[in-house]
Amino acid sequence: MRINVALVGNPNVGKTSLLNHIAGTTLRVGNWAGTTVEKKEGKAFYKGYEIYLVDLPGIYSLEPFSEAEQVARDYLLSQKPDVVVNVLETPNMERDLLLTAELLEMELPTVIALNMVDEARRLGIEVDKEKLSELLGIKVVQTNGRTGEGKRELLEAIVQNYEQKIKPFSLRYSQTLEEYLSKVEGNTKFEKIKKAQELYGEDFDKLLKDERFAFAHGLFYKVVKKVNQGAFELTDSLDKLLLHPIFGLFFFLFLMFLMFKIAFDFSAPWMEWLDGFMNNFISPLIVYILGESLLSRFLSEAVVGGVGFVLTFLPLIASILFILSLLEFSGYLPRVAFLMDGLMHRLGLHGTSFIPLLLGFGCNVPAIMASRVMETKRDKLLVLAMVPFMSCPARLVVFSFFAVLFFPNPALVIFLLYLFGVLVAFLTSFFLQKLVYRGSLHHMILELPPYRLPALKLVLRITWAHVKHFIYRAGTLIFAVSVILWAMLNLPPGVSNPKDSFAGYVGRALVPIFKPMGLEDWQITTSLIPAFLAREIVLSSMAVIYSVEEGKKEEFEPRKALQEQGVAFVNALKESVLNLLSPMPKALEVKEEHSQLKSAIKNSMNPAQALAFMVFILLYTSCLGTVAVLQKEGGTKFALLFLAYSLAVAWVSGVIAYRLMSLLVG
Repeated sequence: MRINVALVGNPNVGKTSLLNHIAGTTLRVGNWAGTTVEKKEGKAFYKGYEIYLVDLPGIYSLEPFSEAEQVARDYLLSQKPDVVVNVLETPNMERDLLLTAELLEMELPTVIALNMVDEARRLGIEVDKEKLSELLGIKVVQTNGRTGEGKRELLEAIVQNYEQKIKPFSLRYSQTLEEYLSKVEGNTKFEKIKKAQELYGEDFDKLLKDERFAFAHGLFYKVVKKVNQGAFELTDSLDKLLLHPIFGLFFFLFLMFLMFKIAFDFSAPWMEWLDGFMNNFISPLIVYILGESLLSRFLSEAVVGGVGFVLTFLPLIASILFILSLLEFSGYLPRVAFLMDGLMHRLGLHGTSFIPLLLGFGCNVPAIMASRVMETKRDKLLVLAMVPFMSCPARLVVFSFFAVLFFPNPALVIFLLYLFGVLVAFLTSFFLQKLVYRGSLHHMILELPPYRLPALKLVLRITWAHVKHFIYRAGTLIFAVSVILWAMLNLPPGVSNPKDSFAGYVGRALVPIFKPMGLEDWQITTSLIPAFLAREIVLSSMAVIYSVEEGKKEEFEPRKALQEQGVAFVNALKESVLNLLSPMPKALEVKEEHSQLKSAIKNSMNPAQALAFMVFILLYTSCLGTVAVLQKEGGTKFALLFLAYSLAVAWVSGVIAYRLMSLLVG
């Protein structure tokens, strides 16, 4: 039998950590239907029940002002979960009880999880959970999302709540508010409140807010006792350094550079090994087993040459995601928003705007959706116009390939590309504010959680969940595009020269447009077409295109090739460890041995052309998904204008980069 459970709570209260401990390897990451709000779900088995858990977006209220709040409220009203687990951050319990009041108004079966009990104990905060349970009529358990403490007790409470059909006591507000509610119809207090809000308007809303605050404040002091008032010293001490306007900014830049250094130094040997494994072992093995045929060509060129090639970048993507997760769960990321508040104010925005921009380094699509935290349309449109210039890991895949191939210090080149994207985003916001969006600045208060030591197990599982999502994407969208491109390269039937294929016609038609950027190779320009769907497709497309043209056949001995891959694996392990131990950035060096694609690209382009290509990839609207979300959030006119703007900026910047680089290298 299945029990549907919804995890509800404020942002950063540890819902995902709890889900991770309960669901384990069943944790999945995706999007809510019809939205790009991230959805996490998983399941566990306890006492014969399949307990299916959904982590609703972190919210402060059930009022649908943002998409996250809309998603959470719609789910609770339409899906009616069997049990709602209201996760509270115990050290900030009074704040979280405001949302608890709204949940209790819905009269759904509810369990309260007092999370982060370790921090509460350290801060000298004691909660009388028995009294809290007695006052609300529901089960209350204490949990620790970092260690998993209280996981079994929570599962037991969920099952008991489900079996005994436990519902919370009906909230009783002041006589004045109850008189309002007595005059409207409704099956629950939540329904009555909604009707009263429509009927009585602003006066009722103000009274309701006061009542909810009084409930949270009174309940907090009824069940909470503070025995130590001086335990915030560590967080305060760290904040004096990390939030310092000069030292804090220096630390942030150093941390970002360190992140790229560690990610590259660790992942580069593994990327090299995977590249060789795919192209020097798997691909020829397929031909060896199936013989020369259309099927073997399809598998080795379209599947291994396309999807397999992109998968070689998994070590790099996993490294970046791992480090970003560490920063997120440590409590440092909100400090970045606070730190950048002054800079964002100069651009007509506040520090909260920096969070969507920072998320853009992970993926532009959820970053654009995160712009819904902006209170005004003006702030939101400015952020929407900046996010696509933040370089996501998909673009990093392309940068790492070309930077390693053409430049002696690829880490520095990629770092400068990232900075250039940020610069263009800031300039875009500056000019938009001066010419189009001239409204006044809206202010918000930033919440700074205490610093926490992230649980390694939790960070690894979150990283793996995102990596699985990338693999799924590689197996669907990228696979489909690779197959289409492979077909374009082999059609019309009987074509022997790629220049005479459908892809060749399209690529040659684009050459005059990109000629000022130095890109006169139809194979390069053709790869920009699928790049609009997703950046990582660029390399898989090139792999398909160039493998068709090369068509090299080498003698293949499975046993010998397998032994070589085993030796290469050990060498990759050794090199990645040594790179991490190096005190200075270990620049990735161009190896003597290149894959067929690397050799083909190396022979087709020079450093100036490669730089122009990377600048163009960096600046024009990142992918089809980004354009679709921009249209949804900013409207069709905004999305089309921005698409045209980004193409123009990318083309002009690419031409300038090519000219300047040509002058430098002669």
